[in-house]
Amino acid sequence: GRTMTVAWDEPQDILARTIYGEARSEGRKGMEAVACVILNRAKQPAGWGKDVCGVCLHPWQFSCWNEGDPNRLIITGVGQSDLSFHLATPIAKNALGGWLDDPTGGADHYFNWHTKKPKWAEGVEPSSTIGSHAFYKLGPAA
Repeated sequence: GRTMTVAWDEPQDILARTIYGEARSEGRKGMEAVACVILNRAKQPAGWGKDVCGVCLHPWQFSCWNEGDPNRLIITGVGQSDLSFHLATPIAKNALGGWLDDPTGGADHYFNWHTKKPKWAEGVEPSSTIGSHAFYKLGPAA
């Protein structure tokens, strides 16, 4: 399939690639949940970036964008022929349009519960669990 170049200043493209990078194995509901976390972060001026692109590309927040992460090569090279990216694109559009219901309870953090629990999640109840991700509403200080 035809690969697209990354549109670094285009929120829909950056959001779709981040959703794909973080949750492509999680199906529509899991991808929508990750999109909502990104939007929830963008609504909070402190800590993560002032808009969707800033939040997605903020260093060390979404590992799929980290330099040297093998996922970065995948998300920057993916095109619409990939079915999961083809699904991530309208999810990103709906999220940016304000048409997604937030299934995370306003979460601004999540992690894959199949992996080691991060320090920030210790002793905190998740606001929801969707697929492999546990979601938390912690604020920018966490």
